[in-house]
Amino acid sequence: MKTILLIEDDADMRENTAEMLELADYRVLKAENGKRGVELARKETPDLVLCDIMMPELDGYGVLHMLGRNPATAEVPFIFLSAKAERGDVRKGMEMGADDYLTKPFEESELLNAIEGRLKRSELFRRGFDHGFEGLTKFMEQARGLEALKNIGRDRRTRKAEKKETLFHEGDELRNIPFVVSGKVRTFKINSEGKEFVTGLHGTGDFIGYMGLLENGHATETAEALEECEVALIPREDLLALLYKDRDVSIRFIKMLAHDVKEKEQHLLQLAYASVRQRVAQALLRVHERYAQEKDRDLGVRISREDLAAIVGTATESLIRCLTDLKEEGAIETQGRDIRIKDRNRLEDLAST
Repeated sequence: MKTILLIEDDADMRENTAEMLELADYRVLKAENGKRGVELARKETPDLVLCDIMMPELDGYGVLHMLGRNPATAEVPFIFLSAKAERGDVRKGMEMGADDYLTKPFEESELLNAIEGRLKRSELFRRGFDHGFEGLTKFMEQARGLEALKNIGRDRRTRKAEKKETLFHEGDELRNIPFVVSGKVRTFKINSEGKEFVTGLHGTGDFIGYMGLLENGHATETAEALEECEVALIPREDLLALLYKDRDVSIRFIKMLAHDVKEKEQHLLQLAYASVRQRVAQALLRVHERYAQEKDRDLGVRISREDLAAIVGTATESLIRCLTDLKEEGAIETQGRDIRIKDRNRLEDLAST
Protein backbone atom coordinates (compact mmCIF):
# COMPACT_ATOMS: atom_id res chain seq x y z
CA MET A 1 0.00 0.00 0.00
CA LYS A 2 1.37 3.38 -1.04
CA THR A 3 1.63 6.14 1.55
CA ILE A 4 0.50 9.69 0.75
CA LEU A 5 1.43 12.62 2.97
CA LEU A 6 -1.33 15.26 2.83
CA ILE A 7 -0.33 18.71 4.14
CA GLU A 8 -3.37 21.01 4.27
CA ASP A 9 -4.33 23.65 6.85
CA ASP A 10 -8.05 23.68 5.97
CA ALA A 11 -9.59 20.96 8.16
CA ASP A 12 -12.57 20.22 5.87
CA MET A 13 -10.41 20.04 2.75
CA ARG A 14 -7.89 17.86 4.60
CA GLU A 15 -10.50 15.36 5.77
CA ASN A 16 -12.38 15.23 2.45
CA THR A 17 -9.19 14.71 0.46
CA ALA A 18 -7.94 12.07 2.90
CA GLU A 19 -11.22 10.18 2.54
CA MET A 20 -10.89 10.14 -1.26
CA LEU A 21 -7.39 8.74 -0.95
CA GLU A 22 -8.27 6.11 1.63
CA LEU A 23 -11.18 4.89 -0.50
CA ALA A 24 -8.64 4.50 -3.34
CA ASP A 25 -6.59 2.22 -1.04
CA TYR A 26 -3.85 4.66 -0.11
CA ARG A 27 -2.44 5.01 3.40
CA VAL A 28 -2.80 8.69 4.32
CA LEU A 29 -0.67 10.73 6.71
CA LYS A 30 -2.23 14.09 7.60
CA ALA A 31 -0.51 17.31 8.64
CA GLU A 32 -2.22 20.59 9.47
CA ASN A 33 0.76 22.82 8.63
CA GLY A 34 4.07 22.79 6.80
CA LYS A 35 6.24 22.33 9.86
CA ARG A 36 4.33 19.22 10.93
CA GLY A 37 4.38 17.98 7.34
CA VAL A 38 8.18 18.14 7.16
CA GLU A 39 8.43 16.25 10.46
CA LEU A 40 6.14 13.48 9.18
CA ALA A 41 7.95 13.27 5.84
CA ARG A 42 11.32 12.81 7.54
CA LYS A 43 9.92 10.19 9.89
CA GLU A 44 7.79 8.18 7.46
CA THR A 45 9.34 8.83 3.99
CA PRO A 46 6.01 8.75 2.10
CA ASP A 47 5.66 7.67 -1.53
CA LEU A 48 4.15 11.04 -2.51
CA VAL A 49 3.42 14.44 -0.94
CA LEU A 50 0.28 16.52 -1.54
CA CYS A 51 0.84 19.99 -0.15
CA ASP A 52 -1.13 23.22 0.06
CA ILE A 53 0.80 26.40 -0.77
CA MET A 54 -0.62 29.04 1.59
CA MET A 55 -0.22 27.73 5.17
CA PRO A 56 0.83 29.08 8.57
CA GLU A 57 4.29 28.49 10.08
CA LEU A 58 5.79 27.10 6.87
CA ASP A 59 4.22 27.48 3.42
CA GLY A 60 4.29 24.89 0.64
CA TYR A 61 7.36 26.39 -1.01
CA GLY A 62 9.22 26.08 2.29
CA VAL A 63 8.13 22.46 2.65
CA LEU A 64 9.38 21.63 -0.85
CA HIS A 65 12.69 23.35 -0.13
CA MET A 66 13.19 21.50 3.17
CA LEU A 67 12.38 18.09 1.69
CA GLY A 68 14.65 18.73 -1.28
CA ARG A 69 17.61 19.29 1.06
CA ASN A 70 17.22 15.88 2.67
CA PRO A 71 18.55 12.93 0.58
CA ALA A 72 15.90 10.64 2.10
CA THR A 73 13.02 12.80 0.84
CA ALA A 74 14.51 14.60 -2.17
CA GLU A 75 13.14 12.01 -4.63
CA VAL A 76 9.61 11.86 -3.21
CA PRO A 77 7.08 13.09 -5.84
CA PHE A 78 5.56 16.42 -4.79
CA ILE A 79 2.20 17.85 -5.91
CA PHE A 80 1.07 21.34 -4.94
CA LEU A 81 -2.55 22.07 -4.01
CA SER A 82 -3.82 25.64 -4.14
CA ALA A 83 -7.01 27.63 -4.52
CA LYS A 84 -5.03 30.16 -6.56
CA ALA A 85 -4.64 29.54 -10.26
CA GLU A 86 -2.25 32.37 -11.05
CA ARG A 87 0.51 31.52 -13.51
CA GLY A 88 3.11 32.92 -11.11
CA ASP A 89 2.27 30.27 -8.51
CA VAL A 90 2.51 27.48 -11.05
CA ARG A 91 5.80 28.75 -12.44
CA LYS A 92 7.41 29.25 -9.02
CA GLY A 93 6.40 25.77 -7.85
CA MET A 94 7.70 24.07 -10.98
CA GLU A 95 10.95 26.02 -10.91
CA MET A 96 11.52 24.80 -7.35
CA GLY A 97 11.07 21.18 -8.41
CA ALA A 98 7.41 20.36 -7.86
CA ASP A 99 6.12 17.51 -10.03
CA ASP A 100 2.56 18.72 -10.55
CA TYR A 101 0.01 21.34 -9.54
CA LEU A 102 -3.70 20.94 -8.79
CA THR A 103 -6.11 23.83 -8.37
CA LYS A 104 -8.79 23.54 -5.67
CA PRO A 105 -11.54 22.54 -5.90
CA PHE A 106 -10.59 19.45 -7.93
CA GLU A 107 -12.48 16.36 -9.01
CA GLU A 108 -11.69 13.01 -7.39
CA SER A 109 -10.68 11.55 -10.75
CA GLU A 110 -8.34 14.49 -11.39
CA LEU A 111 -6.62 13.96 -8.04
CA LEU A 112 -6.26 10.20 -8.37
CA ASN A 113 -5.03 10.39 -11.96
CA ALA A 114 -2.36 12.92 -11.00
CA ILE A 115 -1.19 10.76 -8.10
CA GLU A 116 -1.16 7.52 -10.10
CA GLY A 117 0.74 9.14 -12.96
CA ARG A 118 3.40 10.61 -10.67
CA LEU A 119 3.87 7.37 -8.72
CA LYS A 120 4.33 5.33 -11.92
CA ARG A 121 6.76 7.84 -13.33
CA SER A 122 8.78 8.03 -10.14
CA GLU A 123 8.94 4.25 -9.81
CA LEU A 124 10.12 3.94 -13.40
CA PHE A 125 13.14 6.19 -12.90
CA ARG A 126 13.91 4.97 -9.37
CA ARG A 127 14.40 1.41 -10.64
CA GLY A 128 17.54 2.53 -12.39
CA PHE A 129 19.16 1.26 -15.56
CA ASP A 130 21.98 -1.11 -16.42
CA HIS A 131 25.49 0.34 -16.36
CA GLY A 132 26.34 0.34 -20.06
CA PHE A 133 25.29 1.59 -23.48
CA GLU A 134 22.07 -0.43 -23.46
CA GLY A 135 21.18 1.06 -20.07
CA LEU A 136 21.88 4.58 -21.35
CA THR A 137 19.74 3.93 -24.43
CA LYS A 138 16.80 2.75 -22.30
CA PHE A 139 17.23 5.71 -19.96
CA MET A 140 17.07 8.16 -22.86
CA GLU A 141 14.09 6.35 -24.38
CA GLN A 142 12.21 6.78 -21.10
CA ALA A 143 13.28 10.41 -20.86
CA ARG A 144 12.02 11.07 -24.41
CA GLY A 145 8.57 10.10 -23.19
CA LEU A 146 8.50 13.41 -21.30
CA GLU A 147 7.48 16.49 -23.26
CA ALA A 148 10.46 18.55 -22.07
CA LEU A 149 12.90 15.86 -23.23
CA LYS A 150 11.20 14.52 -26.34
CA ASN A 151 14.22 15.22 -28.58
CA ILE A 152 16.86 13.82 -26.24
CA GLY A 153 19.42 11.53 -27.87
CA ARG A 154 18.23 11.94 -31.45
CA ASP A 155 21.57 13.38 -32.59
CA ARG A 156 23.69 10.81 -30.75
CA ARG A 157 26.36 9.05 -32.80
CA THR A 158 29.23 6.65 -32.07
CA ARG A 159 32.84 6.57 -33.19
CA LYS A 160 35.84 4.25 -32.94
CA ALA A 161 39.07 5.34 -31.26
CA GLU A 162 42.45 3.68 -31.74
CA LYS A 163 44.79 2.82 -28.89
CA LYS A 164 46.58 5.96 -27.61
CA GLU A 165 44.19 8.21 -29.58
CA THR A 166 43.23 11.41 -27.77
CA LEU A 167 39.49 11.96 -27.41
CA PHE A 168 39.92 15.55 -26.23
CA HIS A 169 42.67 17.74 -24.78
CA GLU A 170 42.59 19.78 -21.60
CA GLY A 171 41.13 23.18 -22.49
CA ASP A 172 39.15 21.97 -25.53
CA GLU A 173 35.60 23.25 -25.90
CA LEU A 174 33.26 20.33 -25.21
CA ARG A 175 30.51 20.15 -27.80
CA ASN A 176 29.95 16.43 -27.13
CA ILE A 177 30.52 14.28 -24.07
CA PRO A 178 32.01 10.82 -24.78
CA PHE A 179 30.22 7.81 -23.27
CA VAL A 180 32.31 4.63 -23.29
CA VAL A 181 30.47 1.86 -25.16
CA SER A 182 33.44 -0.53 -25.05
CA GLY A 183 37.13 -0.39 -24.23
CA LYS A 184 39.24 1.54 -21.72
CA VAL A 185 39.99 5.25 -21.44
CA ARG A 186 42.14 7.21 -19.04
CA THR A 187 41.97 10.90 -18.18
CA PHE A 188 44.99 12.87 -17.01
CA LYS A 189 46.45 16.31 -16.40
CA ILE A 190 49.99 17.48 -17.08
CA ASN A 191 51.80 19.67 -14.53
CA SER A 192 54.25 22.49 -15.20
CA GLU A 193 57.13 20.01 -15.27
CA GLY A 194 55.46 17.92 -17.96
CA LYS A 195 54.58 15.02 -15.66
CA GLU A 196 51.25 13.25 -16.13
CA PHE A 197 48.79 12.86 -13.29
CA VAL A 198 46.06 10.29 -13.98
CA THR A 199 42.70 11.64 -12.82
CA GLY A 200 40.46 8.74 -13.84
CA LEU A 201 40.14 5.27 -15.33
CA HIS A 202 37.04 4.75 -17.42
CA GLY A 203 35.35 1.74 -18.97
CA THR A 204 32.02 0.61 -20.38
CA GLY A 205 29.16 2.76 -19.10
CA ASP A 206 31.20 5.84 -18.13
CA PHE A 207 30.75 9.47 -19.20
CA ILE A 208 34.02 11.35 -19.70
CA GLY A 209 34.61 15.07 -19.29
CA TYR A 210 31.23 16.13 -17.92
CA MET A 211 32.76 18.05 -14.98
CA GLY A 212 34.46 20.43 -17.41
CA LEU A 213 31.21 20.92 -19.26
CA LEU A 214 29.41 21.82 -16.03
CA GLU A 215 32.13 24.22 -14.88
CA ASN A 216 32.94 26.31 -17.96
CA GLY A 217 32.22 24.26 -21.06
CA HIS A 218 35.88 23.31 -21.54
CA ALA A 219 37.73 20.10 -20.72
CA THR A 220 39.59 20.15 -17.41
CA GLU A 221 41.69 17.11 -18.35
CA THR A 222 42.88 15.11 -21.36
CA ALA A 223 41.22 11.82 -22.33
CA GLU A 224 43.16 9.06 -24.10
CA ALA A 225 42.15 5.57 -25.22
CA LEU A 226 44.13 2.85 -23.43
CA GLU A 227 43.07 0.38 -26.11
CA GLU A 228 40.84 0.33 -29.17
CA CYS A 229 37.45 1.49 -27.99
CA GLU A 230 34.05 2.76 -29.08
CA VAL A 231 32.42 5.86 -27.65
CA ALA A 232 28.99 7.41 -28.08
CA LEU A 233 29.08 11.19 -28.45
CA ILE A 234 26.35 12.83 -26.37
CA PRO A 235 25.61 16.44 -27.42
CA ARG A 236 26.16 18.82 -24.52
CA GLU A 237 22.62 20.15 -24.95
CA ASP A 238 21.30 16.65 -24.22
CA LEU A 239 23.42 16.25 -21.11
CA LEU A 240 22.36 19.64 -19.74
CA ALA A 241 18.71 18.82 -20.47
CA LEU A 242 19.02 15.54 -18.54
CA LEU A 243 20.40 17.48 -15.58
CA TYR A 244 18.04 20.43 -15.50
CA LYS A 245 14.71 19.89 -17.28
CA ASP A 246 13.00 17.24 -15.15
CA ARG A 247 13.50 16.35 -11.49
CA ASP A 248 13.01 12.57 -11.74
CA VAL A 249 15.32 12.38 -14.73
CA SER A 250 17.99 14.63 -13.19
CA ILE A 251 18.10 12.67 -9.92
CA ARG A 252 18.54 9.38 -11.77
CA PHE A 253 21.13 10.89 -14.13
CA ILE A 254 23.13 12.39 -11.25
CA LYS A 255 23.23 8.95 -9.62
CA MET A 256 24.59 7.52 -12.87
CA LEU A 257 27.42 10.06 -12.67
CA ALA A 258 28.06 10.00 -8.92
CA HIS A 259 30.18 6.85 -8.74
CA ASP A 260 32.88 8.51 -10.86
CA VAL A 261 33.12 11.48 -8.48
CA LYS A 262 33.51 9.17 -5.47
CA GLU A 263 36.22 7.18 -7.24
CA LYS A 264 38.21 10.33 -8.06
CA GLU A 265 37.96 11.58 -4.48
CA GLN A 266 39.26 8.27 -3.14
CA HIS A 267 42.11 8.26 -5.66
CA LEU A 268 43.21 11.77 -4.64
CA LEU A 269 43.24 10.79 -0.96
CA GLN A 270 45.36 7.75 -1.75
CA LEU A 271 47.88 9.85 -3.67
CA ALA A 272 48.06 12.35 -0.84
CA TYR A 273 48.63 9.98 2.08
CA ALA A 274 49.76 6.55 0.86
CA SER A 275 53.33 5.31 0.30
CA VAL A 276 54.46 4.21 -3.16
CA ARG A 277 54.09 0.56 -2.16
CA GLN A 278 50.58 1.21 -0.86
CA ARG A 279 49.65 3.12 -4.01
CA VAL A 280 50.89 0.30 -6.24
CA ALA A 281 48.72 -2.20 -4.34
CA GLN A 282 45.75 0.19 -4.48
CA ALA A 283 46.26 0.81 -8.20
CA LEU A 284 46.46 -2.91 -8.99
CA LEU A 285 43.22 -3.57 -7.13
CA ARG A 286 41.58 -0.57 -8.75
CA VAL A 287 42.64 -1.44 -12.30
CA HIS A 288 41.70 -5.08 -11.84
CA GLU A 289 38.27 -4.17 -10.45
CA ARG A 290 37.70 -1.57 -13.16
CA TYR A 291 38.80 -3.50 -16.21
CA ALA A 292 38.90 -7.24 -15.58
CA GLN A 293 35.77 -8.91 -16.96
CA GLU A 294 33.79 -11.06 -14.53
CA LYS A 295 34.33 -14.19 -16.61
CA ASP A 296 38.04 -13.41 -16.99
CA ARG A 297 38.90 -12.36 -13.43
CA ASP A 298 41.63 -15.00 -13.19
CA LEU A 299 43.27 -13.78 -16.41
CA GLY A 300 44.08 -10.37 -14.94
CA VAL A 301 44.43 -7.18 -16.97
CA ARG A 302 46.79 -5.90 -19.65
CA ILE A 303 48.29 -2.48 -19.02
CA SER A 304 51.64 -0.91 -19.87
CA ARG A 305 54.06 -0.16 -17.06
CA GLU A 306 54.11 3.49 -18.12
CA ASP A 307 50.31 3.78 -17.84
CA LEU A 308 50.27 1.99 -14.48
CA ALA A 309 53.06 4.24 -13.18
CA ALA A 310 51.04 7.30 -14.19
CA ILE A 311 48.05 5.93 -12.28
CA VAL A 312 50.20 5.29 -9.21
CA GLY A 313 51.87 8.69 -9.50
CA THR A 314 55.47 7.46 -9.49
CA ALA A 315 58.38 6.85 -11.84
CA THR A 316 58.20 3.79 -14.10
CA GLU A 317 61.42 2.44 -12.55
CA SER A 318 59.95 2.66 -9.03
CA LEU A 319 56.81 0.89 -10.20
CA ILE A 320 58.79 -1.94 -11.79
CA ARG A 321 60.75 -2.47 -8.56
CA CYS A 322 57.50 -2.65 -6.56
CA LEU A 323 55.96 -5.09 -9.04
CA THR A 324 59.07 -7.27 -8.80
CA ASP A 325 58.80 -7.29 -5.00
CA LEU A 326 55.09 -8.15 -5.12
CA LYS A 327 55.76 -10.93 -7.60
CA GLU A 328 58.50 -12.41 -5.35
CA GLU A 329 56.10 -12.21 -2.38
CA GLY A 330 53.49 -14.18 -4.32
CA ALA A 331 50.90 -11.38 -4.44
CA ILE A 332 50.85 -11.10 -8.26
CA GLU A 333 51.94 -12.86 -11.41
CA THR A 334 53.15 -11.09 -14.56
CA GLN A 335 53.58 -12.14 -18.16
CA GLY A 336 54.51 -9.37 -20.54
CA ARG A 337 52.01 -6.57 -19.94
CA ASP A 338 49.53 -8.91 -18.26
CA ILE A 339 49.25 -8.62 -14.48
CA ARG A 340 47.20 -11.14 -12.52
CA ILE A 341 46.36 -10.86 -8.84
CA LYS A 342 47.45 -14.09 -7.20
CA ASP A 343 46.82 -13.23 -3.54
CA ARG A 344 44.06 -10.63 -3.22
CA ASN A 345 44.12 -10.69 0.59
CA ARG A 346 47.81 -9.88 0.56
CA LEU A 347 47.27 -6.93 -1.78
CA GLU A 348 44.33 -5.63 0.24
CA ASP A 349 46.44 -5.74 3.40
CA LEU A 350 49.21 -3.80 1.68
CA ALA A 351 46.74 -1.27 0.30
CA SER A 352 45.27 -0.50 3.72
CA THR A 353 48.46 -0.37 5.83
